[in-house]
Amino acid sequence: MPAASHRRLAAPALALALLSPLPAPAQDSGAPMSAIDWLSDSVAMPAAAPGAGIDEPAVTPGATVDPVAVAPLDGGNRPDAIGILSPAVTGLPANLWGSSGAEDLARRVRALAPDMLPALQALLYTILLAELDPPVAPGGKDDTLFLARVDKLLELGALDQANALLERAGPDKPEIFRRWFDVALLIGEEQALCETMAGTPDLSPTYQARIFCLARAGDWTGASLLLGTGSALGLIPEDDADLFARFLDPDLFEGEAPLPLPLNPSPLTFRMFEAIGDAIPTAGLPLAFAQTDLLPSAGWKARIEAGERLARTGAVSDNQLLGLYTERRPAASGGVWDRVAAIQALEANMAANHHAGTAAALPAAWAALQEARVEVPIARIHGAALAGMALDGEAGRIAFHMGLLSDSYETVALAAVPDTPLDSLLAAIAQGSPGIAPAPDARSAAVQGGFAAAGAPVRLASLVDSGRLGEAILRAMTLLSEGASGDLDQVTDALALLRAVGLEDTARRTALEFLILDRRG
Repeated sequence: MPAASHRRLAAPALALALLSPLPAPAQDSGAPMSAIDWLSDSVAMPAAAPGAGIDEPAVTPGATVDPVAVAPLDGGNRPDAIGILSPAVTGLPANLWGSSGAEDLARRVRALAPDMLPALQALLYTILLAELDPPVAPGGKDDTLFLARVDKLLELGALDQANALLERAGPDKPEIFRRWFDVALLIGEEQALCETMAGTPDLSPTYQARIFCLARAGDWTGASLLLGTGSALGLIPEDDADLFARFLDPDLFEGEAPLPLPLNPSPLTFRMFEAIGDAIPTAGLPLAFAQTDLLPSAGWKARIEAGERLARTGAVSDNQLLGLYTERRPAASGGVWDRVAAIQALEANMAANHHAGTAAALPAAWAALQEARVEVPIARIHGAALAGMALDGEAGRIAFHMGLLSDSYETVALAAVPDTPLDSLLAAIAQGSPGIAPAPDARSAAVQGGFAAAGAPVRLASLVDSGRLGEAILRAMTLLSEGASGDLDQVTDALALLRAVGLEDTARRTALEFLILDRRG
């Protein structure tokens, strides 16, 4: 593309707005080790091209990560040793990985389903963010496990948490930096990364990344020249060249048909389409992209739907989700608006301490939460209060279940007078003694078996006995997620393992969620 005149390179207002720092949300290309196939090739192996212008306490899964000063344990500067939560905070031993190999642990992390039960999600976040001794077994690079942890956070849509880990790892390694750059693009904090690329030629930023950073810095002439150079040398794919040309010189394409939207855009492509006024809808994209819909500039409906998607993986806080539901009165009906209305009706009656009104509103609100599969985030906020209102009938049973899904589950169980076999069992589970109540069905019996077991189950005992405790926990989490859809022996063994290694709170919460939420795929 020939260099455009200074008149044409004057940045359009939309482009300037999108390339300015965005407000933070409320609140190896093709490499086999990465489960994230939408990461951009923001860095590449070739050298920079000539003429370039830029040479057991539980962790709330959706909580904002505050800066924490940490020092690597016994791993020196190894990325696998990096974390933002110390053993004193997590309750996990520093040598959790024991004799496990990094490759094996990375494979276990990648196998974990993002939509597991909330109690298991909380444990997963704790493990992913924990500061632990790096694996000691030979094999694998010193960032193998670190990259798997970051990629799992990206799969969960937990960009703030991933960004916190990446910041601590630093920009020295291209595979770490490319993830950091992509996260920065999605949370609107790319300025520092562009400056890092400018000062770290060893990262070999691609033409596309350099053009973006030049334009973001206001050097539209340099960006245009670099686009022309990269295109002439065949180093920029045609689709990217067309996209950046429209961004840098929109007047040349006035009246032309819009570019086709890519099915699997990278964060850089996503931002560029946004900049030319053809924003790509996030509904069919990986969860990480949904974070952009939480920005104040997005419509309320889009923010609610994004909040629900992210709440299902613990990537937004409970209060953030409730705040989206109660932001203002819905002006329409159907779908998400019916959920908003139902939850707002419950909120209003609870705020007024109106027991009859709360009892009338609760069934519809619970059905709405079930439809969106976000029962637990709201139960953690209101469950204990609802259980304490002594509601009758259907509302009383829902309130009891929501109380058991809250942090006060044991207190709620002690005060309850269950009137069904299942509720009697749930109260017993919450107190750690499910054997004192009969099991009304096979799923309940599977839970009882897990609590009755003495020690780790056979299929996981060898991992524990060989000093691979963390690997055993990861395997148990997968077993429980898979077993929820049919193989109840897996549920029994997973719960037995959690209790055998001292994760009693997680075991109880998981058992309660397994029976109350009844997630079967």
